[in-house]
Amino acid sequence: MDSLTQVTIDFDRSHLIFPTLIGGILVLLGLAIIAKRRHKLAEAGAYWGQIASHMDKPRFLGTLVLTVLYFSLMVPVGDIWPNTGLGFLICSIPYVFATGVLFMHERTLKQMLLMLVISVVAPALVWWLFTEIFFLTLP
Repeated sequence: MDSLTQVTIDFDRSHLIFPTLIGGILVLLGLAIIAKRRHKLAEAGAYWGQIASHMDKPRFLGTLVLTVLYFSLMVPVGDIWPNTGLGFLICSIPYVFATGVLFMHERTLKQMLLMLVISVVAPALVWWLFTEIFFLTLP
């Protein structure tokens, strides 16, 4: 009878309840959509094939690789200087520069220098804003 009036919470895993529940619901809804529209899947395949043939693959894949690297390196670099946000700052500067250069149509010296200034100033401003004004630490 004592166990009916006591509640124990596993704090190591309690935060996983809602993401797991929502993920399961999304999978079920996705399966329902696929089951209902299975006759239109052939048309969708042709549509996405056309999109893939016309897209700018180097920029798309480059952005994908840069973004994965950016998010993968931010925490390990930030762990070197914990609770300072330097992981964000140190990783954001080359990410912004590389992404900007990737999307440039003409890479003149003037544009490259401007991108270098932007890639240093913008992340530094965001880092300063979050740490000094909002008192939030970035990874």
